[in-house]
Amino acid sequence: MQQVTEQQIQSMAPNAAAAANGRKISQKGGFVRLERSADDTFYLGECTGSGKNNYITTVDFMEPGNPVCRCSCPSRQFPCKHGLALLYEILAGKNFGICEIPEDILKKREKKQAREAKNAAAQTGDGLTVEDGEAAAKKKASAAKSAKAAKTKKLKKQLEGLELADRLIRDLVRAGLGTMGGTALKNYEQLAKQLGDYYLPGPQRLLNGLVLEIAAFQKDGREEHYEAAIAVLEKFRALVKKSQQYLSEKLEQGNVEQDDTALYEELGGVWKLSELEALGKGMADARLMQLSFWVNYDAARKEYIDTGCWADLASGELYVTRNYRPVKALKYVKQEDTVFGVAEVPMAVCYPGEGNLRVRWDGAGIRPVEKEDLQKLRSLAGTSLAAEAKAAKNLLKNALADPVYLRLISFARIGKTGDGFALETEGGETIALGDAPGMEPSADRLALLPEEGFLRQQVLLGAFYYDGGARRLKMQPLSIITGEDVVRLLY
Repeated sequence: MQQVTEQQIQSMAPNAAAAANGRKISQKGGFVRLERSADDTFYLGECTGSGKNNYITTVDFMEPGNPVCRCSCPSRQFPCKHGLALLYEILAGKNFGICEIPEDILKKREKKQAREAKNAAAQTGDGLTVEDGEAAAKKKASAAKSAKAAKTKKLKKQLEGLELADRLIRDLVRAGLGTMGGTALKNYEQLAKQLGDYYLPGPQRLLNGLVLEIAAFQKDGREEHYEAAIAVLEKFRALVKKSQQYLSEKLEQGNVEQDDTALYEELGGVWKLSELEALGKGMADARLMQLSFWVNYDAARKEYIDTGCWADLASGELYVTRNYRPVKALKYVKQEDTVFGVAEVPMAVCYPGEGNLRVRWDGAGIRPVEKEDLQKLRSLAGTSLAAEAKAAKNLLKNALADPVYLRLISFARIGKTGDGFALETEGGETIALGDAPGMEPSADRLALLPEEGFLRQQVLLGAFYYDGGARRLKMQPLSIITGEDVVRLLY
């Protein structure tokens, strides 16, 4: 069967509501017939609807990376919710019977191929008369103009939503977070849903997180929830301000294309591998070794996030992979597995951002870890805790940065100190070890290691984070790299 992802479906949807409605149709068993062609390029579904007759919905995978949805329903959205629902059926791995490709689809394919051949000829000028060449050029210019107009309209819509969010922030700062109670919380929840209609998933998630923290504070009165709410509000405000400036500049300059910035994804964009490669984000022939793996639940996103930490064996740079699993689609999206090996990747791409960049690839070979790999990583680990801590502080003070910063640190020993553990380098520098908020606990597992040698003269994969209660920088231990193996505290 064809492989589709949740992100791909959402990127194809004309808006968030269409994607949500498509998922509901699939979950509620809206299709009474599912079929696909023997060559796996064509999928058909007969879906019940509000009309007298069932709707016939199809997805054409003649170009696997660019599926085309068609439907007999009267909706003017493209793709409609029924087309998106059929994609969710494919994502869920439903059973499809075998059918022939309809004649009208074959004719559409022929026409498309003819158009593409004509366009290709127009690019080179081969086989075209002067009149045909001029007509092709005009058509190309018209298509580019329409695409730019659509993107411009979306940017303006996002700016409208950001102005709505900005007004909310000003009201909250003026009145204080203590006013977010009772009926007000419900209003903010409704506003968070509304931000989805403005193509603003990043601000939407942060507002959801703010509502959750305030609700928790009102329930138990614990100060940590109030401090967390302030931190979320700071990030929410920073994202809104930077996004307003970013979008305003793009509209003023007439530049509506993707940029090398993390704001693009925060504002609803979904990166394709080819787009990231075009921005120069590709890494050819990468050798990446997974050092740790963990799963978090993000209540604001209502998603589980499978995170893997990978070290580049050539440079020692640390990257992360992330697999997002929405609660509503858990039976459709499989959890990632821990990888105990080295991924040999022909071409990987990095996402824009700072710190530990997200990395992604389509295919890779996995080979066993060799001693030379471990020796290489140990040689690339940092030896100055002060230098690593300074870099971490500079990164973590950015409100939009990830709350943890992963680094490899050579240490002389790890020992008990009071109720916890601390790391000491050869130069006598020390740092307290603990568990970062939202992360699965791992610090106490140091006491369970079977050999004292694991805590002396080794290399630690740690996550720098700021402990708001203690008002200091700490590090969460994730793995210990010895000369023989990787000892994972999270896996």
